[in-house]
Amino acid sequence: MNPKYRNIFLLIGVIAIVVMLLTLDMSWAELLANVRRAGIWLPAVIVLWIPIYMMNAHAWRVILCDGATARVGYWRMLKYTISGYALNYVTPVGLLGGEPYRIMELSAYVGATRATSSVILYSMTHIFSHFCFWAFSLCLFVALRFSSINALTGSLLLVIALFCFLGIYFFLKGYRNGLAMRTLRLLSHLPFLGKRIRLFAETHEEGVLGVDRQIAALHRQRPRTFLLSLTLEFLARLLGCVEIMFILFVFTTRVSFWDCVLIQAFQTLFANLLFFVPMQMGTREGGLALITDCLRLRASYGVLTGLITRLRELVWIAIGLLLIRVGNRRGEGNISCEDSATIKEKH
Repeated sequence: MNPKYRNIFLLIGVIAIVVMLLTLDMSWAELLANVRRAGIWLPAVIVLWIPIYMMNAHAWRVILCDGATARVGYWRMLKYTISGYALNYVTPVGLLGGEPYRIMELSAYVGATRATSSVILYSMTHIFSHFCFWAFSLCLFVALRFSSINALTGSLLLVIALFCFLGIYFFLKGYRNGLAMRTLRLLSHLPFLGKRIRLFAETHEEGVLGVDRQIAALHRQRPRTFLLSLTLEFLARLLGCVEIMFILFVFTTRVSFWDCVLIQAFQTLFANLLFFVPMQMGTREGGLALITDCLRLRASYGVLTGLITRLRELVWIAIGLLLIRVGNRRGEGNISCEDSATIKEKH
């Protein structure tokens, strides 16, 4: 990638971190006191995200080198994964920073079409795993809390179930028929940007349709690759629930992993419904406060959980932004996915 573009991505992230720090709704003394209260569990939460990001990177790598004998620089994939998520955290509507960054970095190694299709496919799988996780958590809530469901709770569960069903249906249809061109056509109706997006879709129609063909081919011709990538993403989400458990250990050791799954599911659902808020500021904390109250835990548990989660994000955003500038020496860690037949010919 052109260093100029890396500097732009880096500048966006740095500005977002500064804004985040200046808009904290507590004093520095209160922040330091809460960090001390968290003790060993704050670094434990930060370290926990190493295997989570590694699973994310492997899920993406499975898609990128689908059907090929891969000679892939895994650590470079991990670097792009962490940096991409850092940019997603700090940009409104998510996906507006991290995905273009990943495509631009990978294009130099595997070409623009393959880079674009792999990033779109991975993003689809990552979001699809959200809906699978929410549907799983919905069934879990009914199984564990059936006796406590009243008319209001039941109505809310029905709305969530409908939302999950529509999301799963939309993505399965997108996997079968491709989603790139449909997304561009949908975005072409946006004010201000719509005309430019429509022009881009018309100018690059063949390339976009090629991306759609690759998306549909993965789902139809290599379902094992699709299921493996989806399974890795789903397991990464379950592992992420351990973060909630670590934080609640600050208050009590009597905490159920399945309650942590419900807390994680509700707060991510609440935050994603308000996806347009940069860094999900305030949305996660509100969702956490509501679900902890619903599970008959103290609302203060949700407040501290939101704070520690926010600090963990800041640490990994800083790491991701640093990685944008690190390890970019020309020719190092070249990514190539070659067919096994090609490799045999070489030997």
